[in-house]
Amino acid sequence: MMNSSTKIKLIYLLSASIFFYFLFISFLKNKADSNQTPEGMVWIKGGTYLRGATSGNPLARQDEKPVHKIRIDGFWMDSTEVTNAQFKKFVNESGYITTAERKVDWDELKKQLPEGTEKPHDSILQPGSLTFECNYREVSNLNDYSQWWKWKTGANWRQPQGIGSSIKGKENHPVVHISYEDAVAYCKWIGKRLPTEAEWEYAARGGLQNSVFPWGNNENLLHTNANTWQGTFPTSNTLIDGYERSSPVGAFPPNGFGLYDMAGNVWEWTEDWYDYKYYSTLAKNKENNNPKGPIKPKNPFNPYGQDKVIRGGSFLCHESYCASYRVSARMATSFDTGLEHLGFRTVLSKE
Repeated sequence: MMNSSTKIKLIYLLSASIFFYFLFISFLKNKADSNQTPEGMVWIKGGTYLRGATSGNPLARQDEKPVHKIRIDGFWMDSTEVTNAQFKKFVNESGYITTAERKVDWDELKKQLPEGTEKPHDSILQPGSLTFECNYREVSNLNDYSQWWKWKTGANWRQPQGIGSSIKGKENHPVVHISYEDAVAYCKWIGKRLPTEAEWEYAARGGLQNSVFPWGNNENLLHTNANTWQGTFPTSNTLIDGYERSSPVGAFPPNGFGLYDMAGNVWEWTEDWYDYKYYSTLAKNKENNNPKGPIKPKNPFNPYGQDKVIRGGSFLCHESYCASYRVSARMATSFDTGLEHLGFRTVLSKE
């Protein structure tokens, strides 16, 4: 018959064995997750966060409010934006032709314009995309973006600034002039998908709660953490961060999850339709589990368009204009539009 001292030792050994068993199982599980992580991606552990602009975010717009609680399942996300080299491989192997390279279909285009809009001359209806170009010494009205956005024939992912430009030497820069359709085509080819808006913001926060930027709340660290516009927008860029337009992916420090360029460089497509009042609907719920966005778009500033949400800001973002290098900042863009500062990254759900 065991004495009390022996019983205590036995209980201790049994407890220790159970503890180390579960510790070992946990180690194996984490190791398995690490081993299974696809190349170039980062595992984003699921969790709960408050989406939207906090009270300490004076630059926030109305469509970033109100704050609402979101729960997200774990997923993998590209550590960087999709690069020119990666997209080139997709095009070479699939033969895909991007939206900006296709013949313009006036019958489709006019559906997004007010009824009765006259058809432009055929010389204008040529394949191309929107590029940044500002020839003004001073701009007084920052609401008139036509002063710096120009439709340029021949502009596409191969020729970012139009005919005569190229991506030579920029293989590791993010691919741009990509429409939503182009991004989805790439995702299908590689077996992944675009992130939902909820996933994107959760990932951009990098584990920080109530922060304004991916690195915290100190805006003075902007030029060392993101590729944005310094100086006077859009007429003078002082290039304090070292770049006039896009930068190579990963040129700035990653956030807490190991993700690069979640602020600045180029905007990124998400899967969600844009509805400017969507957050107000979700805020009525105690918690929203893996929201997929509204069922249809609603944008009073583009009533004829079909807008998707883009995130992250770009090399053109400036405090005076949009300050969209903030984690809660969101923008609406027509799904068939490509821009010189718009790209994407992909995610993958865990089966």
